[in-house]
Amino acid sequence: MARNLVIVESPAKVKTIKKFLGSSYVVMASNGHVRDFPKSQFGIDVENDFEPKYITIRGKGEILANLRKEVKKADKVYLATDPDREGEAIAWHLYVALKLEGKKVYRISFNEITKNAVKSAIKEAREINMDLVDSQQARRALDRIVGYRISPLLWAKVKRGLSAGRVQSVALRIIADREEEIDAFIPEEYWTIDTVLKVEGEKKPLVAKFYGTEKQKMTIRSKEELDNILGQIENEEYKVTEVKKSERLKKAPLPFTTSTLQQEASKALNFATQKTMRIAQQLYEGIDIKGQGTVGIITYLRTDSTRVSDEAESSVREYIKDIYGDGFVSETEPKKETGKKIQDAHEAIRPTDVTRTPASLKESLTREQFRLYQLIWKRFVASRMKPAKYETTSVSIGAGEYRFHVSASKIVFEGFRSVYIESDEEKAENNVLVKSITTDTKLTKEDIETKQHFTQPPAHYTEASLVKILEELGIGRPSTYAPTISTIIARRYVSKEQKNLYLTEIGEVVNNMMKTSFPSIVDVNFTANMEGLLDRVEEGAVEWKSVIRNFYPDLEEAVEKAEKELESVKIEDEVTDVICEECGRNMVIKYGPHGRFLACPGFPECRNTKPYLEKIGVPCPKCGKDIVLRKTKKGRKYYGCEDNPDCDFMSWQKPSKEKCPKCNGYMVEKGNKLLCGDKECGYITDKK
Repeated sequence: MARNLVIVESPAKVKTIKKFLGSSYVVMASNGHVRDFPKSQFGIDVENDFEPKYITIRGKGEILANLRKEVKKADKVYLATDPDREGEAIAWHLYVALKLEGKKVYRISFNEITKNAVKSAIKEAREINMDLVDSQQARRALDRIVGYRISPLLWAKVKRGLSAGRVQSVALRIIADREEEIDAFIPEEYWTIDTVLKVEGEKKPLVAKFYGTEKQKMTIRSKEELDNILGQIENEEYKVTEVKKSERLKKAPLPFTTSTLQQEASKALNFATQKTMRIAQQLYEGIDIKGQGTVGIITYLRTDSTRVSDEAESSVREYIKDIYGDGFVSETEPKKETGKKIQDAHEAIRPTDVTRTPASLKESLTREQFRLYQLIWKRFVASRMKPAKYETTSVSIGAGEYRFHVSASKIVFEGFRSVYIESDEEKAENNVLVKSITTDTKLTKEDIETKQHFTQPPAHYTEASLVKILEELGIGRPSTYAPTISTIIARRYVSKEQKNLYLTEIGEVVNNMMKTSFPSIVDVNFTANMEGLLDRVEEGAVEWKSVIRNFYPDLEEAVEKAEKELESVKIEDEVTDVICEECGRNMVIKYGPHGRFLACPGFPECRNTKPYLEKIGVPCPKCGKDIVLRKTKKGRKYYGCEDNPDCDFMSWQKPSKEKCPKCNGYMVEKGNKLLCGDKECGYITDKK
């Protein structure tokens, strides 16, 4: 009998695939990558046209030795690594490391680990796609060049253990730019007026919101403007001037891509991107289902395509028809409108079998697996259902020359919402009062409610919103979002508090250094263009080394210039007037994972350390002692009194020596403005 060897990446797939293929197939795992650049060397021979130097990854020698033994016995070798660029590169590295030249070698890939998909892949075996491999080689080489040429500079100038990266440095800059926007944001005052109206024949009052005049919408900017309007409408009669009824459709969402899955799992399930990918990997590789054995229950998790196979398309439509009825099946397949290239060999992330409902698998899944599978299943089923239909009513109410509006909507057909409601969708209003209102309805004013508001700064990035912006800007690819975010958090460039991502002190230092010395590396457009170029390599239109040849000289020049010109940020040499209580020496400022701290220069004999509290030269508004720059446990900067915890003053913005001329309170710096610390006061002036 012929002996066939199938090599997969993950040991978790071995049992599942072996079960599908039978006794003439031996299935083994490479445990991911087997070759890479050496850790201790650059690994790219610049003099020899950027020839990469690959070595066996430490710990993979035994795995390769076992694979070589099986290769000798095998008649055919199938390389069944993941169906993406990285998987193609791993297949090629296996081909080289196992010396498969001259053997019958086939590349197979499957989008889902099911019996049909695996057997079809064997029938459709092909050669290794070297364009995909070269695209991955170019990506890996660029990342190595950026990391190995810039990271040592960060070590020399800041502290060891820091790193720069082609995608991570741009992600850090995006977060830093948002922090600057927030810091410079000046809140603007505005007021709202809500009129409570008694409707003839109704018990429940109607609340109408101020809109403006008949001709235009108005924003009430001050108390003076508010009082002027209130004076004009005080004795006016309220009349219904217009009632508009219309129908609104809300389209079903598209099935998940890697990016949208990470975003929705973050919002709906509170999963970090890394956690989402880890659990999705488990669902893809195989779950032991009672009565069925181990089977992959979702399709491949790294994709930017929303396409689904014809088989999955017909099966989900049949399922919807059986469970919900003909009237719920959508008439057309939803389309994603996008200008950028997507890896359309992939499908969207979907269940491998739509009849495997979340409820039927609940006993076989952990709580987290169940929640993620349920999200994927519901989204996929919903994507093939008809839109939800709303009946909306909008009422315009006149009071003299001014207008108030009331609007309400009511669902008349649930459509896809009978299966899936997106996490950020607000509940539809059901205002039954509006139904009975006509232009003849009599209204009586019962009360007027006014409220002062201030505009809010842009929101801090969360993992979900960062993934969204990286995808929109064309930075990174499905496989890079989670590791990029994990890296900048692990390096403590960014801290994560209640979902929000904040720049830390050390992140600020690294970002400023990158912007000063390597502007192109942290330039959003440059990085997006580079991704486009790597896609062209994948298409076979650009030779991979030409990308490196064009990129390297400019980077090398920037590194040499930075080495000469960059000011050292070696704060550890700065001696302070703080005396070490344990040995009497003057303590020095050092950098740690959370930023700066005070340490005794007598280390290792004296190991005394304490927080470094930098005075900003401003007295505390509460007790008059010095205000110091402090950090939260996760490294986020704020300003507090040196006498904490006895004095609880704190501010996220830097306080100023200037007093507010309006209320005599303290002022804070916001960009080039000074702002009263008391929001109710709202005084703003230019910084002197």
